[in-house]
Amino acid sequence: MHRITVIGGGFAGLTAAITAAEAGAKVTVHEAHHTLGGRARTADGPHRTNDGPHALYNGGPHWAWLRRRDLIGPLAPIPPLEAARLRLRHKGALRRTPPFAMLKLLRRGVGPAPVDVDFLTWATGIAGEEGARAAAHYCAVALFHHDPGSLSAAFVQERLRRAAKLPPEAHYPRGGWAGVVDRMAALAWNLGVRMETVSRVDTLPTDAPVIVATSLDAARRLLDDPSLTWPSGRTTLVDLAVRTRRGDAFAVSDLDAPGWIERFTAQDRTLAPAGEQLIQGQIPIAPHESKGDGTARAEQLLDLGFPGWRERLTWRREAVANGRTGAVDLPGSTWRDRPAVDRGDGVYLAGDQVASPGLLSEVSFNSALTAVSLALGRRELDLERA
Repeated sequence: MHRITVIGGGFAGLTAAITAAEAGAKVTVHEAHHTLGGRARTADGPHRTNDGPHALYNGGPHWAWLRRRDLIGPLAPIPPLEAARLRLRHKGALRRTPPFAMLKLLRRGVGPAPVDVDFLTWATGIAGEEGARAAAHYCAVALFHHDPGSLSAAFVQERLRRAAKLPPEAHYPRGGWAGVVDRMAALAWNLGVRMETVSRVDTLPTDAPVIVATSLDAARRLLDDPSLTWPSGRTTLVDLAVRTRRGDAFAVSDLDAPGWIERFTAQDRTLAPAGEQLIQGQIPIAPHESKGDGTARAEQLLDLGFPGWRERLTWRREAVANGRTGAVDLPGSTWRDRPAVDRGDGVYLAGDQVASPGLLSEVSFNSALTAVSLALGRRELDLERA
């Protein structure tokens, strides 16, 4: 029987643990915090904010994997009337539809974008500069980067197509990601996985294959490997609750600059007390900008989409997510150029900044499956059948 140690009990770590245990391995998970889930945790209390992603995209392989194991649970669909309240800020005003030039980039006849050219340059040749910038900024919802137009055209195009797809790929687990994490942990437990919380690992184990399913920064320190770096985003997160008012937007996408505001109780009333709405602003900020710069831009969007929100405010929290929003690929690079999953000597990486394809949490999932397949010396196809 294979013995595998997984360091990190977030989405990647739990995926690796379940996959390895289903394949017959004896697995131990070490999680430094009191609870499992990593960035997929949902806060306790009356305002149930998520530390990480709020949505699951059904276009990726992890959706089928979770579905097959009954791990997604009940979903919170967006009511049609709420979905119709998506607003776009363009040229300082709220609009219901994007600029026509931006839509040119979503036509079927547009071929694959090049890897070695930045998105703004490539998209300007198709839609003009105004349409290209609007499309780049719209992608902030799936990038969390302050300058999406400077990234690889191929990288941004994939996210534009998936973020703008109809019907939407994004789906919301009721109650936030906490339910998904709890079901994954319960399945791992039933499969015999040993899970140790408040168990910080400072020295790499040497007696078994090890899957390091932590942030890239933590993996760099643990492995003492300065090469474990890759660009990511830096984002101001503004969570707030306001008293309910008819007419509030469902979401506001900023096409003038990267930014996104969403009212998550539009689809899931359980996230806030009765009579309150839970809203999150995600505003990417440049390296030289402060949290306050992002907060100021979030408040501009709130003023447009949620009139009178200051007078209705009941709770508020702000934070900066620095390097915690997944990898971004610069021109000339793809996911294959990121830090490799196989680090040699029986050590494997899993997470959202390593060499695996996918959108947002899909990278963590794909890297976890790859890490397990390498640790067990099996083909990935064998694991997919497990």
